[in-house]
Amino acid sequence: MKKKHLIFSLILSCISLCSSNNYAKSAEKITFHYGIMSRSISINKIEEFSKTNKASGTIKNLIELANENEEKIAKFINQEYEMPIVVTSKLMNSKIGNVIIKRISKFIYPIKTNDPKISIPAIRSGVIQGIYLGNGKINLIRFLKSYPNQTIAIDLASLNEVINKAESMNDLIDFFTNEPFEKLKTSSKNS
Repeated sequence: MKKKHLIFSLILSCISLCSSNNYAKSAEKITFHYGIMSRSISINKIEEFSKTNKASGTIKNLIELANENEEKIAKFINQEYEMPIVVTSKLMNSKIGNVIIKRISKFIYPIKTNDPKISIPAIRSGVIQGIYLGNGKINLIRFLKSYPNQTIAIDLASLNEVINKAESMNDLIDFFTNEPFEKLKTSSKNS
């Protein structure tokens, strides 16, 4: 049941990132792929849900399928994280950051290509631009609005594979966020 919740939360989070303002090269919809099946959701529907906590259409169906609370999902979607832009940039360009982004790029990528040479810079761009727009804070909506492609593809089979390996990634994340992350913070303050 927890895996279902995690998968659903990640999906809705990714969906909800594409909200309010339209940017020149921002996402307009998200297309979910599972094998040969795909389903698209417009950013307008996600925006409506993120503002009202009232789901409709495909989003409502996903929430019901996952047996989740609309308000809880909307809160998760709008959750903000403080991320200093310099520290985050260093993190994303470190060895461990590259490993994490490479894994993410297997399930989030521009619609017509999952080539890491394109998807990895797109993720970095979405994160940095999202932090910039949020004045040092990011949420999923800002990330998706900053993602430099009109349609974001989410490969649910690859996402599920990553979630199944999440326990081994927790050790990696714990290691990174302790001592090395503190060193990055310190060095960025001295810069």
